[in-house]
Amino acid sequence: MRTFKAIVEYDGTDFCGFQWQKGYRSVQEVLEKAIATRTGENVRIAGAGRTDAGVHGLGQVVSFSSETRIPIESMALAFNSVLPRDLTVRRVEEVSPDFHARFSASSRIYGYLIFNRRTPSALWRRYTAFCPAVLNIEAMQEASQMLLGEQDFAAFANDLKPLEPTQRDVMCCRVRQFREFVLVRVEANAFLRGMVRNIVGTLLEVGEGKRDISTLPEVIASRDRRLAGPSAPAQGLCLLQVRYGERKSYARPEERREAE
Repeated sequence: MRTFKAIVEYDGTDFCGFQWQKGYRSVQEVLEKAIATRTGENVRIAGAGRTDAGVHGLGQVVSFSSETRIPIESMALAFNSVLPRDLTVRRVEEVSPDFHARFSASSRIYGYLIFNRRTPSALWRRYTAFCPAVLNIEAMQEASQMLLGEQDFAAFANDLKPLEPTQRDVMCCRVRQFREFVLVRVEANAFLRGMVRNIVGTLLEVGEGKRDISTLPEVIASRDRRLAGPSAPAQGLCLLQVRYGERKSYARPEERREAE
């Protein structure tokens, strides 16, 4: 049995999300079927990020175990030959048996792309969130810096489970404008459900002048989702990259056991 790490790219528009859901089309299900078709084995993959419906992946990482004899240099081509056009395996490498795409990750990097002009775009509508308002990018960038470091991000989380740890370490949060595009780039050791989209929704309120920057510490301290901004649309969000190395984990005990 060998362990493999694959870098996966997908257009999330027509997927229910990464994780398998009965009766719906997920990235996990489609990719597992492609691997089974080429290897003759029923495998279960693990993903580094459980992206939601409509969210895209440019550098999603998956891991799986297989006894396949497909040459490593041909594996991506073999899988892509039976995958749909909105899901691609960029490359595959063999890794240590103890590697796990999710639990071995040290950080994830998400990008959120906003199309910012008075009229919407027909071309970019699947991959950006449309915002016609004039945005104060400097204020958004200043607000983003208040999110850095190890803090409790419960106010930016959806569907928290009882006793779920809500501490996360945000290593980078930047807001940059490129002509009609505004990119919010966030890196953290891990993310809570909906965390990036809720952060972006809050930063947009700052950019539109609907929220004062001084309220951010109060929102964080409150741990109250109702005090943060609305969730930004799914189509603007993309998992850009997953880093591996020394990791900081806030997983619940049962999740740690699952990884072992």
